[in-house]
Amino acid sequence: MSKRVSSKYKIDRRLGVNLWGRPKSPINKREYGPGEHGQRRRKPSDFGTQLMAKQKLKGYYGNISERQFVRYYKEAVRRTGDTSENLIGILECRLDAVVYRMKFVPTVFSSRQLISHGHIKVNGIKVTIPSYMVKVGDKIELRDKAKGMNLVLDAIVSPERDIPDYVAVDHDKGNGSLTRVPVLQDVPYPVQMEPNLVVEFYSR
Repeated sequence: MSKRVSSKYKIDRRLGVNLWGRPKSPINKREYGPGEHGQRRRKPSDFGTQLMAKQKLKGYYGNISERQFVRYYKEAVRRTGDTSENLIGILECRLDAVVYRMKFVPTVFSSRQLISHGHIKVNGIKVTIPSYMVKVGDKIELRDKAKGMNLVLDAIVSPERDIPDYVAVDHDKGNGSLTRVPVLQDVPYPVQMEPNLVVEFYSR
């Protein structure tokens, strides 16, 4: 579990962006960081810009731990092709990200909770690890108890987000699948993500 589930909006304020595009984000009213020095604005260095790009990407996916994020970066480097695109593909294949994209939950934090509480099955088997890597074609489904949860029902009808085209979902049956691994331009981030700067940060 993330250590900041109850403080996710602090991430918004610290980074100065509405990271998940939610109407309740405090950044909509106060476009500056928390604390007495939050309104001071300084031009960031190259390192600061790269660090901010990393923190945004880590925070967006539920504030992934640094150790795990470095592991994803190393895997992205190992794969053929563009490292920054590989990194986005890996992050979007996390089970909590796929469940979030399917609109079974309102936030990536609630997706993590739904999975860890045993409400999700992958190919008919209960999976309780939010970082489980989904493969293209895997069947993701809600367990029967979860289908009637208010959290799930409210998320499904919410107009807040659209379902991207690399995910297929049947809300009536409570299941879906990842149809392909997306690239950066496919992912509906509410804010600009710069995985190329993340690669620069780790390759220094």
